[in-house]
Amino acid sequence: MSLIGLPAEWPVLVDARILETPTLFIGSGIRPSKLVVNGALFAYLPGVRVIEGLGKPRG
Repeated sequence: MSLIGLPAEWPVLVDARILETPTLFIGSGIRPSKLVVNGALFAYLPGVRVIEGLGKPRG
């Protein structure tokens, strides 16, 4: 199992802009199960693939 609860063999795809986001809330749909992390953390997690332009900006 990965650090964020996914099977270790599953890749975690992350948009490169996430690494510059100071406060992220990740977790399931209920508030007590959320983690608050700095986006730069994703650069160090095993199984994470950082991809430029993966997501769309809001607006």
